[in-house]
Amino acid sequence: MSLTPREKVSIEEVRHIAALSNLHLTSDEEPAMQRDLNAILEYVAQLNELDTTKVEPMAQVGEMLAPRDEDSRRFLRQDLLLPSLDREAVMQCAPETDGVFFKVPKVIER
Repeated sequence: MSLTPREKVSIEEVRHIAALSNLHLTSDEEPAMQRDLNAILEYVAQLNELDTTKVEPMAQVGEMLAPRDEDSRRFLRQDLLLPSLDREAVMQCAPETDGVFFKVPKVIER
């Protein structure tokens, strides 16, 4: 099956992505997923066409909330070092532990 010019993702790639994501798609769901993935890639291609040369890069959205002064406290909490929970007490409440970490069932079979 060949791809149309607008299609970037093939059904085989949809199956591969589904397998990597541990999704079980039916044969009816695969074309819908292919359409969705191609629509996402088409939208990203449209975004790439935008001229962003005059847009200053941002590292933190929080910088837009308020200037770096006393006013910013009302938007963001202070970054303070506070005591955390007692590890021994927490581990005593855990269903399974090795004393340092929680033990959980394996969820990945590969």
